[in-house]
Amino acid sequence: MLKRRRRRSDDSHSDNPDRWLVSYADFITLLFAFFIVMYAVSSVNEGKYQVLSHSLVTAFKNTASEGLAFSTEISPIQLQQLKQNNDIELLESINKIQKREKMRGMARTILDALEPLVRDGQVRVTQSALGITVEINASVLFSPGQAKLADNSSVALQAVAQIIKAQEHGIQVEGHTDNFPIHTDNFPSNWELSTARASSVVRLFIEQGVDASRLTAIGYGENRPIESNESTEGRKRNRRVAIMILSANPDKITELPID
Repeated sequence: MLKRRRRRSDDSHSDNPDRWLVSYADFITLLFAFFIVMYAVSSVNEGKYQVLSHSLVTAFKNTASEGLAFSTEISPIQLQQLKQNNDIELLESINKIQKREKMRGMARTILDALEPLVRDGQVRVTQSALGITVEINASVLFSPGQAKLADNSSVALQAVAQIIKAQEHGIQVEGHTDNFPIHTDNFPSNWELSTARASSVVRLFIEQGVDASRLTAIGYGENRPIESNESTEGRKRNRRVAIMILSANPDKITELPID
């Protein structure tokens, strides 16, 4: 009995000692294959993976230090490598992201400059596929039924002008009214009133140094409401001037909150 038990113990032990070598050999083989593939891929397009690595490192660094979502800064050497590799697709993608982040930075700057009016609900700043929209309530800029800028309105517009005048983007200034009809000697209808108000803003921008060739004035009258005209608050919201800072190459992105 004792000898049979020892023999079974020896037999069971003989099944185990080298099993780990099989798994270890498989692991080493896979690891070796992995490094061969990585070397082959990086050799094909070294510039692309250097840019990817740099972007990931920068993105994590900015997220930790500044709360930014992404960064695509690349060195001149890396840019030259991409050009040498003729990686047009990656270059175009980086260019689009850089432009979008530049627009978002401009929107934040405008928000900071107009912060008191934003806090009071008189100004709204959004970013969309078309660019940046700075929506200013008409009561901040004009007296009722008038298109001449009020004396205290120039401060907000001058702040916007100082931000946009050094940029290359087109500027579209839109005048909007509520549906209450107007009929005066100067403004036979809301079309004339809204267009004249947009033109007044354009004129101030030109006086502040914004290139006139970048500016367009448009009057929509009451035809593009953003609230119902059935309420006093809705009509007040519809009476507005919208300053559109147009993207050079707009792409299809959803509207983003500016924080």
